[in-house]
Amino acid sequence: MSRSDENDVTAETAAEEYASLEQNPPAPAEPVEPPVSRTRRVAITLAALLAVSVALTCWLYFGTYRADQRLGVEAEQAAMAAAADGAVAVLTYSPKTLEKDFAAAERHLTGDFLSYYTDFTQKVVTPAAKQKEVQTMASVVRKGIVSLQPTHAEVLVFINQTTISKSNPDGAFSMSSVKVGLEKHDGRWLISSFDPV
Repeated sequence: MSRSDENDVTAETAAEEYASLEQNPPAPAEPVEPPVSRTRRVAITLAALLAVSVALTCWLYFGTYRADQRLGVEAEQAAMAAAADGAVAVLTYSPKTLEKDFAAAERHLTGDFLSYYTDFTQKVVTPAAKQKEVQTMASVVRKGIVSLQPTHAEVLVFINQTTISKSNPDGAFSMSSVKVGLEKHDGRWLISSFDPV
């Protein structure tokens, strides 16, 4: 084979390869993403957890812990007044007006405490008050908010109470403190618990 024949074969082969390339161009190489390192994955996970914990902390602080601040001074005063008025009503009665006194007290109460108070006054207080002519007078000397939320509150109430009876006509004086639990029903604070402290 002569040199010119070799050149013809080479030119022909090159032309065939070029035509083949024009008809079937090579597929573009897919970009290779660098693998995500373990350190980077840990950093991303920690950042996500931090964001979630910050969001949760903000929700708890502004949604729960600061609820009393959103309610304001008027709500505090209303809850404290309801606790004081209710405590005085619960602890003040006279043998001549027992039914009226207990009915007045019950208007300040709700839930299980209302049931307990009604049962206790009928079975224990009424017979003792009538037999021994017991009369009690209570007054609130101090009060303060323990906790305040839109529908629940706790108020610490300091009470002076005088008890007069047939056996002690001069009266006995006592001081006590009570943690009063309140629930809001139809816009009114009502006593749901009454726990001596």
